[in-house]
Amino acid sequence: MISRETGVPCKFRRATLLLPLLLLTALRCASAQTIGFSQVGTESGWRTAFSADMKAEAGRRGINLLFSDAQQSSERQKEAIRGFIASHVNAIIVAPVVVTGWTPILQEAKDANVPVFIADRAVDADPSLFVTRIAANFNLEGRLAGAWLAQASRGRCNIVELQGTPDSAPTIERRNGFASIISRFPDMRIVVSKTGNFTMAGGRDAMAGIIAETGGLKDICAVWSHNDDMILGAIEAMHRHGLHPGHDQLMVSVDGVPGIFKAMAAGDANASVELKSAIGKYIFDVVQGWLGGKRDCPKWVVIPNDLHTPEDAARMLGTMPARRFRHLVGSS
Repeated sequence: MISRETGVPCKFRRATLLLPLLLLTALRCASAQTIGFSQVGTESGWRTAFSADMKAEAGRRGINLLFSDAQQSSERQKEAIRGFIASHVNAIIVAPVVVTGWTPILQEAKDANVPVFIADRAVDADPSLFVTRIAANFNLEGRLAGAWLAQASRGRCNIVELQGTPDSAPTIERRNGFASIISRFPDMRIVVSKTGNFTMAGGRDAMAGIIAETGGLKDICAVWSHNDDMILGAIEAMHRHGLHPGHDQLMVSVDGVPGIFKAMAAGDANASVELKSAIGKYIFDVVQGWLGGKRDCPKWVVIPNDLHTPEDAARMLGTMPARRFRHLVGSS
């Protein structure tokens, strides 16, 4: 059939009309940003929620996210970064397992003109090797926990500390922040400190050992944990030994995950400094801004924190979408 208006066969006219649409679709696909993301692992509920949020946020923005689980190995992370470079990604995001040892691989990315963004944890490399860090203030988290405990104990407290992964940024900075506060009170001191590697099992095992060493937490006023997963494990161990966490010992930690708010509601925990897990929007805003030509971001984009107690535990649980947290028990 011939079109009366153009004198062109209709099948060719339809093809001509479709061509711009096909070209537009092709251009959109070609312009989609590909970003590599190396995650620490799945050591906690918080980490799992963080990964899920990154994937969901990338999907909402049309980003092709290449996700790599390092399984808590910095060597795996470096291998992943080399793979991202070889894949010619537009940018790389790294949540580093530990602080040290990053200079060579970051230099490789810089030599390949691939911008790197540090997320969540920190590195001790030359700041010129990465664009910025997008993260909460771990030192502030420790200070908030210490200030809460100083007030709750009236400045007199023997403390058990459950540390996170050795040499990781949150372990170092939360420990230092907490210590900077309690050092102002002559009758506040950490009497036992053990690592639980940010896991519930680690916290449970560490607390079982501490209970044996201290005669059932004799003269212990509080348990301070670098994350919620470890303190939730510690609570389990304390219950098994007939102890009463939240009553006989004050329980304070960091993350603000569903499990800790449930523990607060049950009277087993007293305070948690919230570390937001839904931080994909903060991270991708910075990364896409940079890729779009915005070059004025600071070297540290700070994600805000908050402190929660049993008074707002029910409200916090109500704000957490069940679909996102239904499989989580606790968290960093």
